Amino acid sequence: MFELLRKGMFFGLGLAVASKEQVEKAVDELVKKGEIAPSESKKVVEQIVERGQQEQQKVKSMVNEQVNNVLKETEIPTKDDFTYLEKKVEKLEERIRELEANNSSE
Repeated sequence: MFELLRKGMFFGLGLAVASKEQVEKAVDELVKKGEIAPSESKKVVEQIVERGQQEQQKVKSMVNEQVNNVLKETEIPTKDDFTYLEKKVEKLEERIRELEANNSSE
């Protein structure tokens, strides 16, 4: 469920964040219109792409935080919870085997 939520959110985010090629195309149009100097176009593209990556990381962090909050509120067990319980069950199984071995040798 968690992974499905993440994929859905990042799919939506991917639609909102322009690819580098799209940014380059838009900046080229601005160069053609004379709104940006050709010598500045590469720098502008890099700045826009970097800003997009920064925003994407911020959104990713916010989504992760919100998903974690929802998981905590709904008291869904975490991977660590399952790992702890698996280890505890293994110890109990080992103890049962020891007790059964002791009973059979008596």
